[in-house]
Amino acid sequence: MAETLIIDTSLSKAEKYAALLPQIKALTETESDLIANLANIAAALKQGMDFFWVGFYLVKNGELVLGPFQGPIACTRIPFGKGVCGYAWQQAQIVIVPDVEQFPGHIACSSLSRSEIVVPVIKNGEVQMVLDVDSAELNGYDETDRLYLEELAQWIADRLM
Repeated sequence: MAETLIIDTSLSKAEKYAALLPQIKALTETESDLIANLANIAAALKQGMDFFWVGFYLVKNGELVLGPFQGPIACTRIPFGKGVCGYAWQQAQIVIVPDVEQFPGHIACSSLSRSEIVVPVIKNGEVQMVLDVDSAELNGYDETDRLYLEELAQWIADRLM
């Protein structure tokens, strides 16, 4: 596949995801380097879904370490259980936060971030990384995002790791 995304901006959120995920899978399925794939996934999600910030934090030596991302500069390291990302890692569950100001212990990497979804990527029963997506709007994420980003996280765990 050429490194070009085709997304009709007039589509609904679900339709955009349905069009985008097969393109991401095609883009990454023949590349063996995980970091290269994560970089392209972050770029594709940012471009295709017009997210404010999207990226990966990888579990390394007992903390989350910033990996490939798209958007403003970000926090480099996040402790286990801290902030939305650390909490999603600790719970090994997707976390949707409609208003980050209301999340106890939220780590404000950008003051422009207003809502967030964090999706753990789990392989062999352990969280290996988290996919973090921020919105500059309140209530930016819902069950549609959960469904499609969970599918993507499963793809990453099953096919790219």
